[in-house]
Amino acid sequence: MGKYQLDTKGQVAVAKYHEKHKTAKFDKKQQLEKIRTEYLKKKQKQTDK
Repeated sequence: MGKYQLDTKGQVAVAKYHEKHKTAKFDKKQQLEKIRTEYLKKKQKQTDK
């Protein structure tokens, strides 16, 4: 057990705090799709010239 014990009210408060301050999950598939679309747009502009 930890040095500091929280009652249920304290645990709820801590959980709420962490939920609020949690950064967005890194989605690798979404990131790759974004990079791919940017690359294709750039490639299309180059071929149009």
